[in-house]
Formats: sequence, structure tokens, C-alpha cells
Amino acid sequence: MQAKTIQVKTIEEPARQIPVYGEYEVTVLGGGPAGIAAAVAAARAGRRTLLIERYGFLGGMGTAAGVTNFCGLHANVHGEAHRVVQGVASELLARIDHLGGLNPPHLILGKILAQAYDTAAYKIAADDLLAAHKVDILFHALGAGVVMQDDTRINVLMVETKAGRQAVRSDIFIDCSGDGDLAAWAGARFEVGDNAGSMLFPSMMFRLNGIDPDRAGDAWRTIPALMEQAEAAGTHRFPRKAAIVRPQRHDIEWRVNFTQLARADGAAINGLEPDDLTRGEIDGRRQAVDAFQFLRTVPGFEKAYIVDLPPQLGIRETRRVVGGYMLSGEDVLGCASFDDSIGVNGWPMEQHVAGNVIFKFPPIPESRGFNELPYRMLTPEGLDNLLVAGRCASMTHDGQSAARVSGACFAMGEAAGTAAALALSGNTIPRDIALEKLQQALKQQGAFIGRDQTVPAGL
Repeated sequence: MQAKTIQVKTIEEPARQIPVYGEYEVTVLGGGPAGIAAAVAAARAGRRTLLIERYGFLGGMGTAAGVTNFCGLHANVHGEAHRVVQGVASELLARIDHLGGLNPPHLILGKILAQAYDTAAYKIAADDLLAAHKVDILFHALGAGVVMQDDTRINVLMVETKAGRQAVRSDIFIDCSGDGDLAAWAGARFEVGDNAGSMLFPSMMFRLNGIDPDRAGDAWRTIPALMEQAEAAGTHRFPRKAAIVRPQRHDIEWRVNFTQLARADGAAINGLEPDDLTRGEIDGRRQAVDAFQFLRTVPGFEKAYIVDLPPQLGIRETRRVVGGYMLSGEDVLGCASFDDSIGVNGWPMEQHVAGNVIFKFPPIPESRGFNELPYRMLTPEGLDNLLVAGRCASMTHDGQSAARVSGACFAMGEAAGTAAALALSGNTIPRDIALEKLQQALKQQGAFIGRDQTVPAGL
């Protein structure tokens, strides 16, 4: 049977003169954990730095998708919990805590710590952190393309704003977009999902208020069994197992991670496809309401109400840019070391597959519980003035399931911003900087990169 040819209608856009918004030494696209850390690190090193963000606030998935939970700041080191992501992350957490918006770390699966926060405090703290380091910010600007100087260098990043299309010139760009948009526009090689059509499934987070904390108790322990009973009775159907329901800073408010968004064919919603995103947002809200109706049957939740549905769907995986090294699942489970380490990841593999979430940990307590992150993850092949940090950095599908979380993103971002500043100081390209200088600078800034350092004490 002959395949049907789909005719795509096009129009020709007339050539136009694009105003230049500004000229910078370092420009960062994306204001999530990686982007925050990259911009702070570059500006702290004295470089004129711009951070571009599509929303009117920072935090990435942690605020825009309502995650409200830092994962990967800690590792289970031979059976003991340690906070292994420091540096810029510590500055941000201190500001959130000062605003009264940080929970103590809590145990996940009896093996590793995560740390909840208030999203409003995160937004305010991030603003304050960037202002303290004199980072210029451009909010409400959506990356829209690049103009290349030649095959290996980006000249200009195009952004769409309320004032129309504008251009940003920069010596070095850092792609912290999560989707690898800037890198893809510049011609970088990338992979999508597992290269066989499967990506980590997205979720629609939401928050509830009006919980009676005394009656709810440790409801996160009992809710899975109640879900099984409800499905057996035929009163409710759930899109996935491993639902997460935990209290926030104030225990009358709980966050809920209960949903899983799939296309009609059962594959994960593709965060690069506008039609998929549209369907995912609508279905995500529908699933949130279904989950809420079930939770109203749980003791302590009878008078609960939905206080927040976030601005967007929580996307876990889209493009992964191919760099000098791709961090693998074997590296995560084997607690790999690298000569060019620039930080560490202590989070396990977290595979969001159809109907379930599967965690795979390094051996506990036998292992040190964290893998190092090589600088080569941040350097795309074939591009001389681009670095990539965050969930779109150079990782395999399995490796990304672990190192996509906020802890590793903070570490990658700080390294990328510091590396950009070193490249400018040495009049070289980021790929060719003196690695020893980068590692020394990171350690002086308080970052933990593994190697010969003592594991940080405390939480």
C-alpha cells in the first residue's frame, strides 16, 4: 500500500530588520535550576550576562510545572544521607529558607532524601539571587531561532516578545531550555527519548489545601493501598501507580503527583509537538480532577480543595544533545568517576514508563551513592560558542532519567557558567578551557565535584 503524501501549506515571510535587544558576553536561555546557576556563575565571574525566560518568573519545572520538590540535592552515601550539591544551590536554598519557604528534607522510598519548598518563595528567592549578582533578566521572551556566524559559531539568538521579534548577540550562549532548543536551531546533533519513539511520561502536578493534618497523618503511606482497593471495587481508575502525595511547608497544603499523560496510541505526550502539548494540558487537568475526587475519600482530605494547577504540564524528557560524552544508566548505577568531573548526581534512575514509575538505585549501603558528571556532557559536538546544561545535556535515555532532576541541573549550570567565563578570560572556546582551572574555580565557589574532595557533611 502506498503511503499518503501530506501536503503542508506554507507562506513566505518577508525579510525584515530585527532590532538588537542587547549585546552580552554570556547569554543563558531558560531560567530553571541550570539556567539560574549558569547565569549566577557567569555574572559572579565578572561577565556581562543575560538570562532569558519564557515566563515571568524563574524556577523552570520547579515553579512553572508545580514540582515543588528538589530532587537530587542529596545522596545515600554508604547508608547515610549527605547533601552533595552545594555552590549556587546553597545560596538559593538559604534565600528560600529565609523567606520561610523550605521544608526539612524528607525520605523517599526509605532510601534517599528530597526537599519540598513553597513555589512563591522560590520565585522571590531566585529574583533576589540574580539581582545580587547583577544578572540582566529578560522575562516573557520565547526563543525563536538563531543566526549563525559560520557553521560552528552562533552570532545571534532570536526571541519573540510583546514588542515583537528581537535579537540578542553574545560571545557565548548556554542552552538551559530543557528541550535543547538553542542547540537544535544551531545544528547540534541530538537524540529524542529512547530513539524508538518512547520518552519519559509527563505529569500534571497540583496542590491541595484544606487538609486536616492530624487526621491525614502519614497518608502517603496508606494512599497506595487505598488506590488498589478503589480500583478493585471499580470506583476509580488511575493512570499510573506510585502516586506521590506529600505535605508542603504548611501541613494543611499538600502536593499531588498522581497523573500520567499519554497520546491516543499510548506513547508519552511529546513535549516538542504543540498539538501533543495542548492535549496533554487539557487531559492533565482532567486527570487532576479525577485524582482530587478520589483523594476526597481519604481521611483528612474530606474538605480539601484544589488551590493550584500550574501554568504548564511537567515535561521530563525531550531532546538530549550529543556532546563529548553521554552519561549512561550504567554510569548512574555504577557510581562512575570522571577525570573531568564538574559536579555529582545522587538521584537514582527514575523511569516514568506506561502506568508506572520504576526506580533503580546503586547498591545501598555498599556504594557511595553518587556518580560524577563529566564536563564533556556540556559541550555539544561541532559548536564552538555553545554550552548545554540541564535535562537536555548529553545523556542517554537511561542516564537522563536520573540526572535530569534539579540537583544535577544546578551542578551542570554552575559549571557551564563558570566555564563560559574561563573561556572568555582565556580567549578560547569552552571545549578547550583548562579543566584544572574549572575544577578549582568550582571548588572555591563551594561546589562539590567528587574526585578527591571529602563528601559534605549534613543535610
